Amino acid sequence: MQLGELEKQVLQYLWKTSEADAKQVHFVLGPPRGNSLNTIQSTLDRLFKKGLLSRTKQSHSYCYRAKVDRGALIAKLITNVTSDFVAEGEHSLIAAFSSASNNLNDAQLDKLEKLIEVQRKLRKGN
Repeated sequence: MQLGELEKQVLQYLWKTSEADAKQVHFVLGPPRGNSLNTIQSTLDRLFKKGLLSRTKQSHSYCYRAKVDRGALIAKLITNVTSDFVAEGEHSLIAAFSSASNNLNDAQLDKLEKLIEVQRKLRKGN
């Protein structure tokens, strides 16, 4: 799955605001980028069709909400990008983190280690 620049901005906005209709999104994102309301509506619809947004009909318009959180989307995008570049049987996320860790400082590595420990505890039910 690939996301365009406007799609990314719309998701960022909806993660911050929880929900909005096309007019609200356009008010914030449209003028600075020179996008019309129609462009914003099309972008929201594309994100809905990609399964990244949910929507409910309110009067004559839809109200949109992010269906996935930021972390889940990042993991999905990393998996999609790396899947074409890893050997069969190798887990793409592990390969991606291994490569990316070369650029991390000690504090970032410590934080990553703590996050991994949290995931282990959650998996074990502790």
